[in-house]
Amino acid sequence: MIVKNERVVLITGTSSGIGRACAGHLHQRGYRVYGTYRRTQADETAVSGDENDQSQSYELVSMDVTSDTSVERGIATVLSREERIDVVVNNAGYNLSGSVEDTSLDEARAQFETNFFGVLRVCRAVLPHMRRQDAGYIVNVSSIAGVIGTPFQGLYSASKFAIEGLTEALRMEVKPYHIQVAIIEPGNFHTKFTANRQIALAARENPGYVERFSRALGVIEDDELNGPNPMQIAYLLEHIINDPMPRLRYPVGIVVEKFAITLKKVMPARLFEWGFMKYYKLL
Repeated sequence: MIVKNERVVLITGTSSGIGRACAGHLHQRGYRVYGTYRRTQADETAVSGDENDQSQSYELVSMDVTSDTSVERGIATVLSREERIDVVVNNAGYNLSGSVEDTSLDEARAQFETNFFGVLRVCRAVLPHMRRQDAGYIVNVSSIAGVIGTPFQGLYSASKFAIEGLTEALRMEVKPYHIQVAIIEPGNFHTKFTANRQIALAARENPGYVERFSRALGVIEDDELNGPNPMQIAYLLEHIINDPMPRLRYPVGIVVEKFAITLKKVMPARLFEWGFMKYYKLL
């Protein structure tokens, strides 16, 4: 049974995985949910297969987070229908894998354009309206890879590290306007994230890295494919947006992943690095 909830929620990147789970769950809970897709709504109605299928009957808005115009138009569409936006979840993003050396500048720029500047665009577009409301929640989806640099995911980690710093600063800037800002840091979850991974073009060819890259990627993808259900993140999101004073950071995932964040803080750096490399079969 859906209990009507007047709060308006905008979630980017809801075509699959975490975004889809969160949008479906909050819709089921009665929120006024708008999910964004890079493709048009007509295209998305043809998408088949459900990932932990929550109903897709929430509203869909076409938005490409790499485009200023598209983001502004998407925000304007929601505001024209609802006259307010209470919660924004910046989830849109993808993973680029490969060694730092094998990643071209164009590939690196594209990674940041979506994962980091996409978050910045949406925040900049929605903040004036939230300040006028004198209320709101912004939840940015980072990653445990935004706290611990992951080998052969250097540019992905860098984009998520950037989100961490941006969010930490933003949280302090908007406190006078009663806007709450938080970060969700997922570990490995079973979604289409693995299938949608992009590999740097040179990563399969450079003999200096290709063997170690293949071993590390095998571990990464095995962890993802055997990861927990992303509904865990949806439940966490609902908790955050109903907390009048949410924390800044919310790691979420299996125990060992969350424990790794603590270990990084307390273990000697060389010992932690050795253990991390051992785990990814780099030693």
